[in-house]
Amino acid sequence: MNTSRVVITQQGGPEVMTLENVELAPPAAGEVQIAQTAIGLNYMDVYQRNGSYPLTLPSPLGLEAAGTVIAVGDGVTSLAVGDRVVYGGVLGAYASHRNAPAARCIKIPDGISDEQAAAVLMKGLTVEYLLNRTFNVRAGQDVLFWAASGGVGQLAGQWGKHLGARMIGVTAGAENCELIKTLGYDEAIDRRTEDVGARVRELTDGVGAPVVYDSVGKASFEASIASLATYGLFVSFGATTGPAPDVSPHLLQTKGSLYFTRPTLANYVAAREDLEHSANETFRLMSEGVLTVNINQRFTLSDIVAAHQALESGDTTGSTILVPDTK
Repeated sequence: MNTSRVVITQQGGPEVMTLENVELAPPAAGEVQIAQTAIGLNYMDVYQRNGSYPLTLPSPLGLEAAGTVIAVGDGVTSLAVGDRVVYGGVLGAYASHRNAPAARCIKIPDGISDEQAAAVLMKGLTVEYLLNRTFNVRAGQDVLFWAASGGVGQLAGQWGKHLGARMIGVTAGAENCELIKTLGYDEAIDRRTEDVGARVRELTDGVGAPVVYDSVGKASFEASIASLATYGLFVSFGATTGPAPDVSPHLLQTKGSLYFTRPTLANYVAAREDLEHSANETFRLMSEGVLTVNINQRFTLSDIVAAHQALESGDTTGSTILVPDTK
């Protein structure tokens, strides 16, 4: 079995990625072999490619994909040839075919396409743990969410509205502000033209938000601090503009007895039961029509450099899908 896959021999800009054809071994014990039809693009891929997260080189890339099981290794009883599956958090997803641990694969429910599953899994898992477990969002609460027009942000707006929260989204530009108001956000703040902290204070009668979800990092840190209510929780779960500064106890004290956390998806879905719960909640809300997944960009694997350039530019909205080349 041959596979086309993206690899890097050094970490750096998008140009370090190359596509190669290699022989794929049969699945080992505990693994399944998947003919992949749709591959998710996540900002974590950028962190791994550019060196923010170290990798053992040479290394494949990509963490999330969907497809059909075409072979099973010894000891695999939960999956069979012909099953449609999706997985997240397994390095090497940028490939036409690959072997993956069966324990990290989730069967795709009927009514959900492979593309939808690949576009939503890691983003849905992220929103589930953020809104339900890092901070238990409840009806009537104000929630501030940065990068609201991105893939995670769009799901968060819809999920938070379903929970009964008043969702306040931060995005860039009037067009995106209008977009997110159709995706669960009651209020939209344009970071290009508005003072985010001041606007949040205005919307909350001077109180601030009990929780801020910030995936932007360095550029948004001060505005997030300024947006929090007394005893508020700062959830820093990404760093698209660079790492947030170190947080001193003195800052948390003087800004209102604040809390700060830096969670990661890997911890929240490390246990199989947590992975299944989070995935099943995501798929349930999709099936019930609560969550709509917007796949707004598609690239082939051979166009992976352009895909990363588009993601890093900040111009993409919703989710981006990679598909194996057909030629």
